[in-house]
Amino acid sequence: MCAPCTVPDTSCWVIFQTVLTCCGSDLDGRILGAWPKGVLLDVQKFFQISDSHAGLLQTVFIGCLLLSAPVFGYLGDRHSRKATLSFGILLWSGAGLSSSFISPQYSWLFFLSRGVVGTGTASYSTIAPTILGDLFVKDQRTRVLAIFYIFIPVGSGLGYVLGSAVKELTGNWRWALRIMPCLEAVALVLLIVLVPDPPRGASEKQGESAVGGLRSSWSEDVRYLGRNRSFVWSTLGVTALAFVTGALGFWAPKFLFEARVVHGLQLPCFRQPCNSEDSLIFGALTVVTGIIGVILGAEASRRYKKVNSRAEPLVCASSLLAAAPCLYLALILAPTTLLASYVFLALGELLLSCNWAVVADILLSVVVPRCRGTAEALQITVGHILGDAGSPYLTGLISSALRARRPDSYLQRFLSLQQSFLCCAFAIVLGAGCFLMVALHLERDQAQTRQPGTGTPDGKDVDCKDGERQSLLSGTRASTENA
Repeated sequence: MCAPCTVPDTSCWVIFQTVLTCCGSDLDGRILGAWPKGVLLDVQKFFQISDSHAGLLQTVFIGCLLLSAPVFGYLGDRHSRKATLSFGILLWSGAGLSSSFISPQYSWLFFLSRGVVGTGTASYSTIAPTILGDLFVKDQRTRVLAIFYIFIPVGSGLGYVLGSAVKELTGNWRWALRIMPCLEAVALVLLIVLVPDPPRGASEKQGESAVGGLRSSWSEDVRYLGRNRSFVWSTLGVTALAFVTGALGFWAPKFLFEARVVHGLQLPCFRQPCNSEDSLIFGALTVVTGIIGVILGAEASRRYKKVNSRAEPLVCASSLLAAAPCLYLALILAPTTLLASYVFLALGELLLSCNWAVVADILLSVVVPRCRGTAEALQITVGHILGDAGSPYLTGLISSALRARRPDSYLQRFLSLQQSFLCCAFAIVLGAGCFLMVALHLERDQAQTRQPGTGTPDGKDVDCKDGERQSLLSGTRASTENA
């Protein structure tokens, strides 16, 4: 059995390298992401698509991701996780490269390629955290998850920066999609060579043989997770968080661009290539606030956990309650003072980023090891289908509806997009309420996870058999020691 890493020896440094390799793969996926970051205006003009149809790019990506996530979760709980990850990287890198060669009359193919990228990304999003959960324990797991989830905002932010920089150097937004497969090939090699595939439950010292040889079915796993209140409420909290980050990630660069036009700092864009300075600024904000936020959230949770066992959900709820007014002020102040809008937007992003590693730690602590792949998949599926799958499209739809009733001017376009963003502030408050509900059930669900025989959640007969097997094993050990 691959023992969890508990001391800073040579093997731990090797595992640490593999964590960074996993993060590198995630960075590549985030840079390619759901749509070509930093070049949205150019893509809209190239394929001649409106705001509502542009938002549909994210919806197609997330839709395919959520349909694929349960499949990869099922495979990750039962087959080689490393092989599944490798297949996913090949799939999304190939789709991303091919999408850069699509001509404007075949815009539907571009939408389809975004969907294939989402399918490949699902393999990584569902399985990679479970590998880390089986390699590290307690405080060490919290720190490693913080390192891992730093690459969500870092990869997303670098997506804006790299996409915009490559477009500026080449004069063609297509090269923003062609540069990434080279990095993804390196990540794939490192994944195959360095990353271990530990037994499920290794960190809890209850590998697959320890929790019983009988395997629960997928439907039994789902029913178990549906009765796990901490998992259900944390999933709803993640959904609210995904709703907001999806809308911000898609529309914020355009919002900032139009704000600069309203203030007279930027000329309107009527033909490509459009100025990408706002994408670079937003990307830099996302990287910096993301790194600080993930570290701050993980460290606050780790320290507060020493005095309060419900620290993780309370940290999530507090950060979201603080983020809501920051985002609201960033939107309201944009027409009058751009600097204050940037400041509050940065604070809001920082507070939102405090949640990523902590949420993953909650899931790993309240779900039995043999169901974690399925749990990750369901959380991703629900979070995306009710969150960022529709939030960019909904935001664009509201913006288009408001604009249709107003005079055609840049100021009215900007105000329409600004007002469509306000629903995000309310979604953040709802997410905070969900994490407060997690705090009410966390200790009970963690205690149930540590009980023997919880790996097959739905059958009493199976639980009894597992209990008998555990008793026999304990009796055998006792007899051996007495002998």
